[in-house]
Amino acid sequence: MNNALLGNAPFISAALAFFIAQFLKPFINVLFERKFIWSMLFSTGGMPSSHTAGVIALTTSIAFTEGVGTVDFAIAASFAAIVIHDAMGIRRAAGKQAEVINEWSRLLSDIHREGQFTPENLKTMLGHSFSQVLGGVLLGLVIGLSTTYQIMGH
Repeated sequence: MNNALLGNAPFISAALAFFIAQFLKPFINVLFERKFIWSMLFSTGGMPSSHTAGVIALTTSIAFTEGVGTVDFAIAASFAAIVIHDAMGIRRAAGKQAEVINEWSRLLSDIHREGQFTPENLKTMLGHSFSQVLGGVLLGLVIGLSTTYQIMGH
């Protein structure tokens, strides 16, 4: 079973793309924000989108191992579309709402300096911009293709 898992190009491609994208986030952040933030290794949001990289690597690998006319590819492509829509739409909107709520919390804190109000900051980096998703797509394509090529021995 262990050999079967290690020979599963779609699984290895998806996992590798996810972990590489997650690993790259703090280093890419240095380029854009001039700050290295270790916690980005384990957080959502940021460049590149690890969720996008993972589902695109999975879909790409399935396309090459099973074919684009298969049910497996249809499932992976549909799953990828949902994940990418969620990353750019719903989670991004939730992050913007968190920014507004955090600002209101700061204002309330200033009004109630006696300490009765203690704001708890909400996580604002939930979703992804188009460029972050595009970075995930490109990384996922490269890893999906190269990993599948290596595992399948073509």
